Formats: sequence, C-alpha cells, structure tokens
Amino acid sequence: MADDDIPITGAVRDKLIERKQDWAREGRLLTGTSADPTRERLPPGQRLVRDWPVLDLGAQPQVTEQKFRLDVDGAVENRLSLNLSEFMALPQTESVSDMHCVTQWSRYDNHWKGVAARDLLAVVQPKPEVKHVIFTAYDGYTTNIRLEQFDQPDVFLVHQWEGQPISREHGGPVRMLVPRLYLWKSAKWLRRIHFTISDHPGFWEVRGYHNNGDPWLEERYG
Repeated sequence: MADDDIPITGAVRDKLIERKQDWAREGRLLTGTSADPTRERLPPGQRLVRDWPVLDLGAQPQVTEQKFRLDVDGAVENRLSLNLSEFMALPQTESVSDMHCVTQWSRYDNHWKGVAARDLLAVVQPKPEVKHVIFTAYDGYTTNIRLEQFDQPDVFLVHQWEGQPISREHGGPVRMLVPRLYLWKSAKWLRRIHFTISDHPGFWEVRGYHNNGDPWLEERYG
C-alpha cells in the first residue's frame, strides 16, 4: 500500500462504525413503510437536500491522475486494467439521476458524466454464470450488488458531477453510481470491479446493513 493510501482503520473510523452499527441495531430512521418508485419519487423516510453532504469513514485517499488504476476482473472474457487516460478513452455518457443516502437525505436531478455500466459490460463480457458484482475502493472499502442491478441504464462509473470533476471528498477521480440503491452501494474512490458467481457482502453489509439496499423498500438494515 502506498503512503497516501489510507486504510479504513483507527480511532475515528472505529467510532463511526460503532455508531452506524448502533443505528442498524436500533433500526434508526425506519418508518416501516414502502413506496412504488413509479409513483413516488422520494423514498420512505427521506428528506430533500440541496447540497451534497460528505460522509466517509474519516479518511479520504488521495488518488492522483498518475496513481489511478481501475481493474475489472473475475469471471469475464476480457479483463481490463486501465489508467485514467485509458478510462477516459472509453465511451463517455451524460446522465441525470437522483441519489438517496441511508442517513435519510436525498438529492434530485444530479448531472453526471462517465462510463455507462452497459458499455463496460459490452467490453468485458461477463461469463453466463456471473451473478454478482463487487466494488473495491482505494481505502479498502467494499460493497456488493447483483449483476442485474449493475446492468441498468442509469448505472455509471462517474468522474463528473454538475459539470466539474468529482472532488476527492465525494470519491473522485472515479466513483460508482447506482442510483436505484442507497448510496453506500455506490463505492467512492473506485479501484476494482470484480464479477463473480457467488455473493460477497461488503463492508457495511456484514455490519448490519441490508444486502440489497432498495430505498423504496426501506432496506436500510438487514
């Protein structure tokens, strides 16, 4: 690990994790309701914000242009290992979507630019037996989604927000965007995408948070 890779360890991190695990045990923010996303734009228990709150584990790795590398591997026909220039050479698409954080805030109409998950799938070609996708961040964070959740038109590997490069505090230079799920599924500081046959619950999923994370079903904890 390089000197500016900051692992998710230490007193600050431990306090944050303990507090969020307490939230899971207490069922904090749960309303006990669900909603139909085709009829209700705001998921149960959420409140709208105009800014973009910063939430992390007390460490923000510094991923420079020279240092950045994204590996895409696992059960795929074509593995990739891309530097930032190679990543930017992939087809680029703009999109608009909402985002919903498990800590109760939502923000509408975010403008993004990046690589569509479906364009990446067309290049790497997961094998027929693949069922899950695992994201790993530069700080060691991991999270998991199903392949069908990754293979959606609004899922992106994003590097711009509102016309500007995504800042370090929000996971730049490249982060995941899975807007149909709570934001912890959209890993910051993206380092690796791994396609796999079996599921591997990630950092929060093994600490009391829901393995699926659908905001309209209020799957905050599991």
